Amino acid sequence: MSIKSELGFIRVGAHSHIRGLGLKDGKALIKADGMVGQIEAREAAGIIVELIKQGKMAGRGILLAGPPGTGKTAIAVAIAKELGEDVPFIAIAGSEIYSSELKKTEVLMQAMRKAIGVRIHEFRKVYEGMVSDLDIKMTRHPYNPYQQIPESAKIKLKTKNEERTLTVGSSIARELIGRGVGIGDVIWIEAETGRITKLGKCKEYEGPKYDIEAEVQVPMPTGPVLKEKEFIYTVTLHDLDMRMHSSSGGLFSLFFGGREEREIPPDVRQNVDKLVKKWVDEGTAEIIPGVMFIDEASALDIEAFSFLGRAMESELAPIIILATNRGITKVRGTDIISPHGIPLDILDRLMIITTRKYSAEEIKEILQIRAREEKVKLSEEALETLTKIGEETSLRYAAQMLTPAQIIAKRKGRDTVTAEDVKEIRTLFADVKQSSEYLKKYEAEMLK
Repeated sequence: MSIKSELGFIRVGAHSHIRGLGLKDGKALIKADGMVGQIEAREAAGIIVELIKQGKMAGRGILLAGPPGTGKTAIAVAIAKELGEDVPFIAIAGSEIYSSELKKTEVLMQAMRKAIGVRIHEFRKVYEGMVSDLDIKMTRHPYNPYQQIPESAKIKLKTKNEERTLTVGSSIARELIGRGVGIGDVIWIEAETGRITKLGKCKEYEGPKYDIEAEVQVPMPTGPVLKEKEFIYTVTLHDLDMRMHSSSGGLFSLFFGGREEREIPPDVRQNVDKLVKKWVDEGTAEIIPGVMFIDEASALDIEAFSFLGRAMESELAPIIILATNRGITKVRGTDIISPHGIPLDILDRLMIITTRKYSAEEIKEILQIRAREEKVKLSEEALETLTKIGEETSLRYAAQMLTPAQIIAKRKGRDTVTAEDVKEIRTLFADVKQSSEYLKKYEAEMLK
């Protein structure tokens, strides 16, 4: 959902409040990092995180099993958060693999490659300094005599130890204008590409000062103007697959567009893997296994499970987390009855974490966290009413009523949601039980 603030619309996800597993010395706190309850499940997940960090999860996956609305997705998100800020996290539903354009195995393969990051270290020569003087020379446009374009520029960069004047061509001059570079700005100019990065306004700049300054204040750079800097950025294997695939289209695709192929050929992936291994051997890159989370795992069929079983054994694989709320049921595509609708040979490779229904006190805590996240002010009576509704129906239903109740309160000229607002919303939106009763009541009138 989205909420409006003074800065515009802010996306608030269902699990945007999750910061980690909320553990201390391996033990789960009652309420921490956005997590509430599920003590045993969170502590089990903490052990999983340790195994992953030690590189001892090869050939295994994770299964989160429990009733709907018991925090399975939250635990998966928390595991990814515990592994690091730039660890890739890709979430799909089991039903998403059935596409009319891509094979099931291709959808799963792309999701897996998106969940494996490559942290690349590059050393580049850059000109860094505060702009102490800037002179851009303009000339007439070759096709429009009434329009002027930049022809070249002279830029003087200053550090605490050196000052240097650079003469640059039209492309860098255009970028200087486009990025709004002016005197007093601290910038980088990459020596090889000419790309410009504007860091902010120099604190030591002696020009005019303003009461309100929107630009970031940065210190004067030190050392020589021309220096080597390390650039660190993270891409996924899928990003590299797409880049290599698009660059190998040949002249036909370059001039005529060719046929758009969404599937990545195996040889392209093999070349990417060789390239990444070469970077790793040279010490210029490192592989970051991320998390691939598949919700509604019971929607996967026998072919998809076979693919995942093989993928868990591969050298380059993310951490695979499945989640399901199904009991004993058929494996899709077969007549085999199995726990959670997952083949037994796959279940043997999974470390299974079970979740349980939340208590009233835990529901109350979670609703308070969601209310803070969604900027909803609740009276104590409204919170108690929502907690009771969460017990009778589901936590998800109670959480979904927060912002609609806020709209009712605002229409009545109040900032705080009361119990009456919650009860009014309850009459407008049916829960699962009420919906089932409605269907039974009007069964004869409904289409079959």
